[in-house]
Amino acid sequence: MSVLIAADFEDADWDAWWPALTAALPHERLVRSIAEAAGDAIDIALVANPPAGALQGLNSLRLIQSLWAGVDKLLADPTVPPGVPLARMVDPAMNAAMAETALWAVLGLQRDFFDYAASQRAAQWKPMPQRRASDLTVAVLGQGQMGRAVARRLVQHGCRVIGWSTRPCEVDGVQTHAGDAAWPAVLAMAQIVVNLLPLTPATRGVLNAAAFAQMPRGASLVNLARGAHVVEADLRAALDAGHLHRAVLDVFAAEPLPAAHPYWSHPRVTVLPHIAAQTDPRSAAAVVAANVEACRSGLPLAHLVDRVRGY
Repeated sequence: MSVLIAADFEDADWDAWWPALTAALPHERLVRSIAEAAGDAIDIALVANPPAGALQGLNSLRLIQSLWAGVDKLLADPTVPPGVPLARMVDPAMNAAMAETALWAVLGLQRDFFDYAASQRAAQWKPMPQRRASDLTVAVLGQGQMGRAVARRLVQHGCRVIGWSTRPCEVDGVQTHAGDAAWPAVLAMAQIVVNLLPLTPATRGVLNAAAFAQMPRGASLVNLARGAHVVEADLRAALDAGHLHRAVLDVFAAEPLPAAHPYWSHPRVTVLPHIAAQTDPRSAAAVVAANVEACRSGLPLAHLVDRVRGY
């Protein structure tokens, strides 16, 4: 049996992933293409943005293990075998990195560091009142692995943190809310909204004009999840009108962000190139190896995706 790595990798990506995976899976035959299997059945696929149809016809598959945390692109590919267990990547190192990025963004907004950067470019000396972390209410949308890690880190920083998710959950130190009925109240309480929702049909475009209108005047958005959560024209309108103060964006509807996109030059937008929390092959390979071993041994698989819910 063979393990297929179906990935849209550059040479540098292969240089990082191949030694990590081969070291973590020393007893497995790893191949980069179906042709390399040379007649061996492929029963496990490790995937990272595979081309559409890359898994089509693999009738012996028992596990599809994503190397990325998000699986929305996989679920949108109708050729991905529907009856095969699909596991997403849940890497503690990635959760920690996401919490660091969220803390950086919240701290930058709390202390007006993004505005000071703009003042520097304009050669303006403009001290502003200093706010404490406890002066801020931060809403973390999405209370999955990453959302909870971010919420806990912001609690440690001293912020008042409220969480929203589709289903009820409990996080120490976080005032959690769930369901559509709670959505407007959560947005209305937050000076900063940090988005870590999964991308599903229900959440696509959820950060729109109605949502921004529910946020307090002067609030800011930090989007670390998916670009498709945001209706870009509505966000720009809310920023241009002064209703929202700033947007810190790591993800976009089109990536790489086109050179002519207005976000690049917008005075109230900070752009990151989808680097808030990158998968670290060194730690992710161990997560992969544990699920491969579970598959081989007939044990329960970790971090399986509910295809109906989309995460």
